[in-house]
Amino acid sequence: MTRPVYIIDGSRTPFLKAQGGPGPFTPVDLAVQAGRPLLARQPFAATAFDQVILGCVNVIADEMNPARVAALRLGMGERMVAFTVQINCGSGMQSIDTAYRYIEAGKADLILAGGAEALSHAPLVFPQSGVRWFARLATAKGPMAKLAAFLKTRPSYFKPIIGLERGLTDPVTDLNMGQTAEVVAHLMGVTREQADAYSVESHQRLARAQEQGFLKDEVEVAFARDGTFYDHDNGVRPDSSTDKLAKLKPAFERPWGQVTPGNSSQITDGACWTILASEDAISKYGLKPKAVIKDSAWAGLNPGIMGFGPVLSSTELLKRHNLTLTDIDTWELNEAFAAQVLACLAAWNDDRFCRDVLGLDGAAGQIERAKLNVDGGAISLGHPVGTSGNRIVLHLVNAMQRLGTKRGIATECIGGGLGGAMLIETV
Repeated sequence: MTRPVYIIDGSRTPFLKAQGGPGPFTPVDLAVQAGRPLLARQPFAATAFDQVILGCVNVIADEMNPARVAALRLGMGERMVAFTVQINCGSGMQSIDTAYRYIEAGKADLILAGGAEALSHAPLVFPQSGVRWFARLATAKGPMAKLAAFLKTRPSYFKPIIGLERGLTDPVTDLNMGQTAEVVAHLMGVTREQADAYSVESHQRLARAQEQGFLKDEVEVAFARDGTFYDHDNGVRPDSSTDKLAKLKPAFERPWGQVTPGNSSQITDGACWTILASEDAISKYGLKPKAVIKDSAWAGLNPGIMGFGPVLSSTELLKRHNLTLTDIDTWELNEAFAAQVLACLAAWNDDRFCRDVLGLDGAAGQIERAKLNVDGGAISLGHPVGTSGNRIVLHLVNAMQRLGTKRGIATECIGGGLGGAMLIETV
């Protein structure tokens, strides 16, 4: 027997675009900023949770196991079990999925699941040649041996590498994430003009959501130590246009590539939390659930075409529940790259892809743009890697409640050749 699992509440920080140096918040700082107001408005003590699970990819050295550090700073008690999960871009969704499975199996009743990422704090690392030189110097015996090792130094040993650059490069294919977007765009015939147009629409949708107050119950104000406060996602460009984007050069495959900084997700800092509960917890504390998690699915594929991950994982969910694309009222498909999102849409509408890859009888069909990323996505608000999967689930729930829709899927591609998807129904 399995138990239903409900999403009760959630909140996030504004997503803050990296500005060329470490931002005002570490991953744990962000988790605390998002968590304090969320926990303060609950009708139970912060110590009532059974577990804390946090997705985080770029864990900084001063915050090992950021889930535990955040739980302690949030006043959740020394007895609180807290652990960090990492599955690249899917880490924030993995935290929800892990919590979902614990509650479903009857091993927990109330879990705080989240994601936190401060990409602006990604470390600078020395090249391996420099590391080996340091090792030889440190282990040299005697003054002459140390001098000999020192004289073998080269300027290139001290040229730092941005850790994020290597982290976003697949070690098996040696393709960075932007290059994988180029591959799927080429396979599905996505053009630069289509990608730029999609990006403009993402910015326009987020700008409208901010103006209309659609995010006011989701985004908490974050306060830095110097008193500066942040109350909105600051990467949005309301004046974006296809004419402006057309002037940008390809970022990964010059001169003919189509993926540019303008049609890619932004390097961003941000955190998000979601509260999951069983029926027992709902009854005990008088909670009002927003949605129920129906199922989740994960898929693996060639890392070089990781952008198709949402198609494989979401289709698995649809098959399990005897659903079609048109049965899903609202979609959140993480906007890693505009070309990647459009390639996924094209794949579902491609007869051969659906037969050969998905095992369907023919093309699955089209997802209406009015149902997809209704308030913009990572292109306009950013992609803090360990957080995004949590945000798209939380925002899917909030968007469905606002729109009055019943069934939704949150899905994302994941670096390394994976995809994740979660089927949600509003209560």
